[in-house]
Amino acid sequence: MGEDAPDGVHVIRHPLVQHKLTLMRDSGQSTKSFRQLLNEIGMLLCYEVTRDLPLEMVDIETPLTKMKAPVISGKKLIFAPILRAGAGFLDGMLDLVPSARVAHIGLYRDPKTLEAVEYYFKTPQDLGERLVILMDPMLATGNSASAAIAGLKKRGARDIRFVCLLAAPEGIAKVRAGHPDVAIWTAAIDDRLNEHGYIVPGLGDAGDRMFGTK
Repeated sequence: MGEDAPDGVHVIRHPLVQHKLTLMRDSGQSTKSFRQLLNEIGMLLCYEVTRDLPLEMVDIETPLTKMKAPVISGKKLIFAPILRAGAGFLDGMLDLVPSARVAHIGLYRDPKTLEAVEYYFKTPQDLGERLVILMDPMLATGNSASAAIAGLKKRGARDIRFVCLLAAPEGIAKVRAGHPDVAIWTAAIDDRLNEHGYIVPGLGDAGDRMFGTK
């Protein structure tokens, strides 16, 4: 599997992330286990993608004394899962940042053309004033991620970060070429796409494995 990350791509090599990813790749995992692992790894990836959020000092009072202490500054984050599979990250991320707002982006991949087809797009207002964290477990062809980013920008988003579990070189190239201002966080960069647009070695269809569908 490729380990050299292009500019603008962050590969999260934390041992817990890599351990859970290996468990998820295993075809013997049950739907329940896969869903739970996706939730857990979503929280860990969220920790990484938010590690440079700006802070400001505020006055508080501890049980012992008054002090100045850091809190996150600016408006609340927006989590934007690409449906279906992106929703698997959401609960874990909301556990970490419960005040975040949530957008829902409905896209499916046309099985013949592999192009993204939009069927639902609902976001909070004032996207331009908030950091938007777009999420989808698989960055394969890059068509869905690129379409989602374009849709967010069309609605005013200016600060977008993309989080995925696995990325293929083809998908990274597509997103970075079309949206060089959007950085990517992933747990691994795999070898390639197969003729059906699936990541190899990958872990199969994340949505199907998460929901027990085919």
